[in-house]
Amino acid sequence: MDNTPFEQIAKWQNSYVESGRYAGSSVLIHQDGKEKFFSAVGLRDIETGSKFERDTVVRLYSMTKPVTSLAVLILIERGLLTLDTPLDAVLPSFRKPKALTPNAQRIDQVEDCSSPTILHLLTHQAGFSYSFNSGLLPDEMKARNFSMKANHGTLDQRMSELSAFPLAFKPGEKWEYSVATDVLGAVIEQITGQSLEEFVQREILDVLDMRETGFRVRANQVSRLSTLYSAHDDEGFNVAPIRPDAARLNVSETGSDSVFRRTTLFSGGGGLVGTIDDYAKFTNMLLSEGHVGRDRLISTEMARSMRANHLPGEIADMGPTSFAEQPMKGMGFGFGGSILLDQKRAQTAGSIGDFSWGGIASTFFWIDPKQNLSVVFFTQLLPSSAYPARAELKALVSKCLVESK
Repeated sequence: MDNTPFEQIAKWQNSYVESGRYAGSSVLIHQDGKEKFFSAVGLRDIETGSKFERDTVVRLYSMTKPVTSLAVLILIERGLLTLDTPLDAVLPSFRKPKALTPNAQRIDQVEDCSSPTILHLLTHQAGFSYSFNSGLLPDEMKARNFSMKANHGTLDQRMSELSAFPLAFKPGEKWEYSVATDVLGAVIEQITGQSLEEFVQREILDVLDMRETGFRVRANQVSRLSTLYSAHDDEGFNVAPIRPDAARLNVSETGSDSVFRRTTLFSGGGGLVGTIDDYAKFTNMLLSEGHVGRDRLISTEMARSMRANHLPGEIADMGPTSFAEQPMKGMGFGFGGSILLDQKRAQTAGSIGDFSWGGIASTFFWIDPKQNLSVVFFTQLLPSSAYPARAELKALVSKCLVESK
């Protein structure tokens, strides 16, 4: 690191390590197509003392969603789908859907509804949910042990199970974070006749030269896969808010015992692992509106559409006012990520039009078209709501950009 205002970011990272909140982390910033700053601090594994370095592999979890969403947009540009395509036209198991009635008290209180569309799926308006959300449907998903873990059967098996649940609401009525992007993965497989892994590899990862990213940890990556820590006392996949007195940095999964070494289910919503330089190639492609060198991955119009708000207003108008560390007020939603509509309402730094999303293990990215800026942050701590790192980093980067002019 040279002596620039950006050194403040490394100090901020170190403060998290020294206080025992993160084991280690990395930050990579690009601006105007060039690397502006990189810093890696702390450890990827406390027990072995292995450093958190540039080639450290992490579980991207929900930062997979923008990649899968891009894969859907590629199919739309090829005329194989439209935003209005109903789900049941592609996946017959989702025919004749039913949704919970308003104010339902039991999971069997349902009514007929229309099929969600590809647009609904891309924007979490489809009526699906996650088991860690609150409500009748999430509780039922939890009771039936429904998950999209990498070693939990196959995508076809999970879709068959999912189609037996009612929707939480009629499509288009609300916004609820969900397994909708996993359903899109199944749509991709049905349309292309390829596995999601094959299609994403060929059409996105290979094109972007993202050689360290995929749906499984390869043999030469095992030693570089960061240990996954939890801020909870237990070692399970606990995404509930942490207690102030909870023990920190409990091991949830090591590199050697990772489920991503035994992948059988390709999760479009949370199945990718990769390195920070690889993911920056993806964010920089989005920032350059689909350009990959002299070629294009998607058209300018489609890239801009991905970063545009496709909700009637802000997310908070359609349901939750907060989710994990993600603000809902002042935020819209595009295809696979949120859009900053109003800084004051969102209470966050950045520019109007920022496109961002994160993963449950506290990873995060955003692109700022006005600043021609791409920022990727990696660490491995469950849950992402443990600490306000995302908001702090956005504010710090904005401050450094001003001071560096």
